[in-house]
Parts: sequence; C-alpha cells; structure tokens
Amino acid sequence: MMILTIIIGSLLGVLLGFLIPTIPYTASKYLAIAIVAALDSVFGGIASHIKKNFDLKVFVSGFFVNALIAMLLTYLGQKLNVDIYLAAIIVFVGRMFNNLGIIRRYYLSKISQKISKNSKK
Repeated sequence: MMILTIIIGSLLGVLLGFLIPTIPYTASKYLAIAIVAALDSVFGGIASHIKKNFDLKVFVSGFFVNALIAMLLTYLGQKLNVDIYLAAIIVFVGRMFNNLGIIRRYYLSKISQKISKNSKK
C-alpha cells in the first residue's frame, strides 16, 4: 500500500512539474519550507508505523499544520526582514534525520535477522 502511494505521489509530482515548470522567485521560500515540513511529516509517519503507534489523524493534521505554520513563519520573517524560516528548517531537518535513523536501524535489524536465518539453514 505504501509503495503504491509513493508511486502515485511521484507520478503526480512529475505531471505537475510538466504543467507548472517554474516557481516564481517570491514563492520559492514558501514552497521549500512546505516541502521540508511535509517530508518531516512523512518520515515521522513511517517511523511511527515502525514503532507501531501510527495514527492517521495525527499524521494528516501534522502534515498540513506543520507546512502551514512553517509558511506563516516564513511570511512573518519576510515582513520583519529576519530569516525566521531558517529556524524551522533546522528543526524539521533535525527531526527528519532522527526519524531516518529510526527507519534505518529498523531495516538494518530486519536485514541482519534475515541474513542470520539464512546462514543457520
């Protein structure tokens, strides 16, 4: 199911890339911070699925609320002439690396278990 979702999302991204090939410079910061916030939510969802405490309501609300708050921080920072969005990027990227570490350790343990089972046979 997750692989199908990734394939559909990738195809939608490619199609939108052909339809809207350029992003205006004024919107590039907003789009970048929204993408980072969305990726943080996706990796957090995968990590919580691995930990067996995934909740779809929390995932969907976090996906949109994180992106919205990050874009609002970017807007506020532009109005104040301060790069506040950098703080949001640091937090989101730190959480992404933390979640990627959880995912990596999970799959490494799965692979090592599989290898040890195959070597015992």
